[in-house]
Amino acid sequence: MPSATTLLKLAAVSKHYDAPDKGAAVTVLHDISLEVAPGEALAIVGPSGSGKSTLLHIMGTLDRPTSGSVSLGEQDLGALDDRQLAAVRNRKIGFVFQAHYLLPQCTVLENVLVPTLALAEAAGRDGASARAERLLKRVGLGDRTAHRPGQLSGGERQRVAVVRALINQPPLLLADEPTGSLDHSSAEHLGQLLLELNREEGVTLIVVTHSLDLARRMGRVLELKDGRLAPPPAR
Repeated sequence: MPSATTLLKLAAVSKHYDAPDKGAAVTVLHDISLEVAPGEALAIVGPSGSGKSTLLHIMGTLDRPTSGSVSLGEQDLGALDDRQLAAVRNRKIGFVFQAHYLLPQCTVLENVLVPTLALAEAAGRDGASARAERLLKRVGLGDRTAHRPGQLSGGERQRVAVVRALINQPPLLLADEPTGSLDHSSAEHLGQLLLELNREEGVTLIVVTHSLDLARRMGRVLELKDGRLAPPPAR
């Protein structure tokens, strides 16, 4: 069981995929063990195809490991069924992807509030609009709440996605190449914003990225190579 100083724990996690054309299973992740503390900012870097997104999906319950265990707080995620995992994702994990996945027909404010619609308890929805407006103002979009995604720049759309990921006050924020589709200036702004929100909101931040500039801003950097995690070599 994770300690009080551990939010996320992976123990001997491996992931295999069947590959009939190759005559054997393909192993993407090998025996990965990792502990992440509450409020930590962690970057995972590695070449394309190294399994970074697969690892992040397992951390976020979007995929299950072939073997090993994943715990969030004191909860063993492997013991939960699909419905229970969906509730964990909605309440305890925020996601930011390279593509923002905003609903084009909805306003910025409506997009941010989408995750609150799945909350079973009304108490969880109380104050959501006020929180959304506060966070949008915090990320510089206080005057864009009635706009639709098509009226925003790429950097602005990604900031909306960050606010949407934080609206239910999850303890864990997972970002998969969040700056990958942005120009240099927008990427710099978003990276700084993620770190500021990590501190201000007390959310644990795990970023998968090709950007060494973004990775170096995090409190800890790990490299995924050949399906195994290790500190990156000194540069």
